[in-house]
This record gives sequence, structure tokens and C-alpha cells, in this order.
Amino acid sequence: MHRLQQSEQSHELEETIDSGDPVAIWALGPVFVYFIVAGIATVMLGPLLPSLISRWNIQDAQAGTLFTSSFAGQFLGAWFAARNLRASVVCGAALSAAGCVAMAWASFNVAHLALFCVGLGLGAGLTAGNITVGTARSTSRARLLLLLNISWSVGAIACPLLVHACSAGMSLFFLMLSGALAAAVCLLLAIPVRVFARRIAIPEQRESRRAPLAFVPLIVFAGVLLLYVGVENALGGWLPSYAVRAHASMQPSAVAFSFWVAELAGRLVGTALLVRLRERALYVLCLSILIFAGVVVCLAANLSAGGILALTLLSGAAIGPVYPLILSFLLARTGHHPRLGSLFASASLGGASLPWLTGVVSTHFGSLRAGLMVPTGGAVLMLLLSPVVAKIRPKGEV
Repeated sequence: MHRLQQSEQSHELEETIDSGDPVAIWALGPVFVYFIVAGIATVMLGPLLPSLISRWNIQDAQAGTLFTSSFAGQFLGAWFAARNLRASVVCGAALSAAGCVAMAWASFNVAHLALFCVGLGLGAGLTAGNITVGTARSTSRARLLLLLNISWSVGAIACPLLVHACSAGMSLFFLMLSGALAAAVCLLLAIPVRVFARRIAIPEQRESRRAPLAFVPLIVFAGVLLLYVGVENALGGWLPSYAVRAHASMQPSAVAFSFWVAELAGRLVGTALLVRLRERALYVLCLSILIFAGVVVCLAANLSAGGILALTLLSGAAIGPVYPLILSFLLARTGHHPRLGSLFASASLGGASLPWLTGVVSTHFGSLRAGLMVPTGGAVLMLLLSPVVAKIRPKGEV
């Protein structure tokens, strides 16, 4: 009898959410709030990096290992996130809060462990949040995911502003961020358990324990997720430092702010363009613009401050809609599959490797402009893989 009641409640919730009942959407509100705070934590190394390099007197290659530690944690967190969505998002936010507290007084070596904890929580929480919201409706999935990632972008925009406001000391920034994450935990605990337990899966996969995709598209999606997160964080993390080195009058927090504002604008525009453009067309257009901006940055030796800012804005706007579109393509073909966590984990490998590789190339050639060839090359590979990523799911494909 108890199981029958649970089944009926679950069925009612599916009908409520799929029919667009505002109450069901409001039930997911804390996830959107968490994404705002998580956006701050995800991008904080970008505006903080020049100060951290000066504080610890380290080279670009050493600074790149900070990104590696954070995204190594994200890899591990994302790997297990899909198995229990509620525990992943709640415990993930709490673990990130603990890591931020440790960062307030960490030395260079200890910072790696603290950032690993922050990343571990982000990997679990962001993955679980994307799956929860991305499977809430079988229609308008791309728009809902764009809105969720707009929330993340709001946090990314707020990050450099918060860094600037806490310019008197980085410890204050980390303590304020940990407090915001703790508040998000309280909100997340208020979400009914059945919201996280709910699934929408394509019919042939409901009882399947096989991989969510055939081997080739599985590898391609893993690779594209890896490349996207690597490209985004390489640009968001290193463009502020590049701008300051090219023109001492530029502020790293202002450049980071411009990049994330442009990304938010790109997602808002992308949501509107989906009314007239197919998802695949928007995906290819965004990647093409991103590659153009990257090539100009790498080849132009004497860009003005205005030119750097314009290319930063163009890069941010172009990359904005890409990740929600990838998620839409993926979830349309897999639903909520228990093995999705391992697929999302591949994205963190990009965050751990491409920003680090950008720093290594920069140190080797003595030019951060050369280092920025890494994210540009990543965008080229994403475009080359677009025929597989944006392919409509064939009938009967698992």
C-alpha cells in the first residue's frame, strides 16, 4: 500500500511538472539560487589569479595547477552525482562551503587541497542540478536549461564584483562565499525529496543498465563536454591576466566581469533565437563566432584596450548558449540515466587540463597570447564534432 501511494504521488508530480504548473517550477527555485552561488565559486580563480600569483610569487605554469586541483575535484564529484541527485546537490554545496573557508588562510600548497574540496562539491552539485532541471520537462528542455545556466552566469558576473568589493583582503571574499553556500544548503533542504527522485527517460531506457548512448556518440559527447568546460575556464581564467599584461591600466576584475556579462547576454539572446533558429544552427553559429574571436586574439600582436575588451565580450557572448545546447542534445537522447554522472565527469577533465595547458604554453613561449591558442583549438575541435553532437536521435537508438 505504501509503495502504491508513493507511485501515485510520483505519477502526479510527473503530470504536474510536465503540464507546466507554476508550483512545480517554484519547487525547483532553490536549485536556481544554488546555481547563482555556484557560479561565483566556479569562476573565482579568474579575477583572483593576478593577486594569487603576486601573493605566492608563482609562475603561470604553477598558477595553472590551481585550476587542475579544482577541476580534478569536479571530475570526482560529477562521477557519482547522478546516483542520488538530492544528496549530491545538498552535500556538494556544503563541501564547497568548507573548501572556501579553508581557502581564506591557505598557503599555495594547502590551496590545492582546499580547491579540490570546492571542486568536488561543485562537480556533484552542478551535475545533479542540471540533470534535475533538464529532465523536469520533455518539451522546451533547451530553454529551461538555458534559464538554469543563466542563473549560473549571474553568479559568474557577481564574482568579479564581489572580488573588487573585498579588495581589502581575499579572506573576506572566501568567508562571504562560504556563507552564501551555507545559505544555499538550507534552501536546497526545503525541496521535496520526490522532486529529485523523479525521472523522465526515453521509454526503451527505463529499465536499461547499459551505457546511455552507443559507443561513438558516447565518446564524442564526453569529448565535447571536456572541451567546452576547458575552453570556457581557460578564457574566463586567463583573459583577465592577458588584458592586464597588455595594458596595465586595465583591471582584471573588470575584464572578468565583461566576459561573464557577455556570456549571460549570449544565453538570453540564445533563448530568444531558439524561436526562429534550430538548435543545431545556433550551436554552429556560436562556435564559429568563438573561433573567430580566438584567432584574432592569438594573431593580433598589438591590440588596443578597447579591442581586447571587444573580443572578450564577443567570446563570452558566443560561448554562452553552447553548454545548455550540448545538455539539450545529450538529455534528449538519454533521459536521466544512472550512468550519466561518469559522462558529466569528463567535462571536469577539461577544466583541469586546458587552463593548466594554457599556462604551460604561455610559460614555454613567454607569451600568454600563445597560450590562448589552447582554448581556440578546443573550440575548433568542438565545431568539427558538431555533426555527431547535434544529430537528431535515431528511432530506437539507445
